[in-house]
Amino acid sequence: MTVRTRFAPSPTGLLHIGGVRTALFCWLYARRHGGTFILRVEDTDRERSTPEAVQVILDGMQWLGLHADEGPFYQTQRYPRYREVIQQWLSEGKAYHCWCSKEELEAMRNAQLTRKEKPRYDGRCRKGRPPIPGVTPVVRFKNPQEGAVVVADAVHGDVVFQNAELDDLIIERSDGNPTYNFCVVVDDYDMKITHVIRGDDHLNNTPRQMNMLRAMGVEPPVYAHLPMILGPDGTKLSKRHGAVSVLAYREAGYLPEALLNYLARLGWSHGDQEIFSLEEMTALFDIADVNKSASAINPDKLAWINQQHLMRLPPAKVVPELRWQLGRLGVTATDDSILEAVILAQRERSKTLKEMAEASRFFFEAPAQYDDKSAKKHLTRESATVLEQSKSVLGVLPEWTPATIHQAIQSQAESSGLGLGKVAQPIRVAVSGGSVSPPIDQTLAILGREESLARLQQAIAFARR
Repeated sequence: MTVRTRFAPSPTGLLHIGGVRTALFCWLYARRHGGTFILRVEDTDRERSTPEAVQVILDGMQWLGLHADEGPFYQTQRYPRYREVIQQWLSEGKAYHCWCSKEELEAMRNAQLTRKEKPRYDGRCRKGRPPIPGVTPVVRFKNPQEGAVVVADAVHGDVVFQNAELDDLIIERSDGNPTYNFCVVVDDYDMKITHVIRGDDHLNNTPRQMNMLRAMGVEPPVYAHLPMILGPDGTKLSKRHGAVSVLAYREAGYLPEALLNYLARLGWSHGDQEIFSLEEMTALFDIADVNKSASAINPDKLAWINQQHLMRLPPAKVVPELRWQLGRLGVTATDDSILEAVILAQRERSKTLKEMAEASRFFFEAPAQYDDKSAKKHLTRESATVLEQSKSVLGVLPEWTPATIHQAIQSQAESSGLGLGKVAQPIRVAVSGGSVSPPIDQTLAILGREESLARLQQAIAFARR
C-alpha cells in the first residue's frame, strides 16, 4: 500500500501552530513511508473563508518547507463532483430529501429536550415524504440505524460509536451547497487517502465519515487523532497564548527548522533527544510514538530550541531569514558573506533572528546617533585621544583580520596603561552606536577597514564637540 496523507485546513481563520503540527505529522508520515502528501483547502464555508486566509496557508507551508506532492486542491472547485455523488446516492436510496421546515425542526428539538432526550433529527423524512410548499429541501445521508462504528484510532485506540446515536447528516443544504463532512468523504475517496492524521476535535466526525465511505463501497482509511495543544496555563489555546498565524512566528524571528522541531516535540518524542533536523524527524517519526495527552506550549523552550538551531545550522541556511528580518527594519543587506559573518558573530547572543537583526543593524548602516548613556561614558574628550591612537594603530595594519586587530588593540591597551576595556569600549561605541556588540576584533573585521576607520573619525569629532 502506498501511503497517502492529506493536510486539509479550512481558510476561515489564520493557520496557527495546531494546524502546522498536523501538517507536519502528515508530511513526516508520508515521507517516512515513501508516500504522497496532499494539500487540500476545505473552503466550502463561503461566508467565513477568505482569500487572505488561503494565502496565509500557502505562504506558511512554503516558509516551513512542507511542500505538497499534490495540490493545493480547493473544495469549491469540486462542486460538480459532489453533486454527482449526491445524485447517485439519491438514486440508490443512500440519501433522501428532507422537507422539514425550520419551525418543524425547532419543534422537534424542543419536544426532545422536554423529554430529556439528546436533540437529534428523528428521521421523519427517511421513508419518503411529499414536497411541502414553500420549503426547499435539504439532502440527508441515510445513516445505518443498527450496530456500532469502531474507530481503530492509531493514537487513542478503539473508540466506539453507536449508530443509533448518529442522526442522518445533512449532505446538501437547501441552497444546493454540499456540507463539510460530505465533501471530506468524497475527497478522501477520490484522492485515495490511506491515513487521516488530524486534531482530536474531529473525532466525533469520524464515525459519520466512515459510514459514508462505506456507502461509497470502500473501507475507511487509518485515522489518527492528535491531542490538543494547550496554552502555557493548561487552558485551550487562544490568541492570548500565541494562537496566531504561523507567519507571526517568522516575524518574531524563529527559524522554520526550529518551529517544526518544537511542534514535533509537542506530543511526540524519541528517547531524550530534543533537537532534530527535518531529516532526522523524517527518519524517526512514527504515529505510534504520539502521546495521547495534550501538550502545553512553553515559549522559553521554543526560544531555546531556536537558538540551538541558530548555533547548529550552516550560516548560509540562515542568511535568507536574517536578510528578511533586516529588510523589515528597512536595512538592505545584499552581501551573503557579510551576512554569514554576522550570523557567526551574533548567534551565541541571539535567541531569535529578530533579536539578531536589531542588534546587527550597525553592520549594514552607520549609527545615526549614539546611545546617550554609552556616549556620555565612552565618547568623552579624554576618549577622543584614545580613539585617535586606535585609528592610527589600526590604519597601518598590513592585514585586516580579527587576529591582527586584536593584537593591535591589545598592544595599545598595554602601552597606554589604560587596560583593554578603556580602549576597546570607546571603539565599540564608535562603530556600533552602543556598548554591546560581538568581540571588537570580530566587529571591526566584519565592518572592514575603510568603514571602521570612517566611523572612528566620526566618533572622534563627536567626542571633541
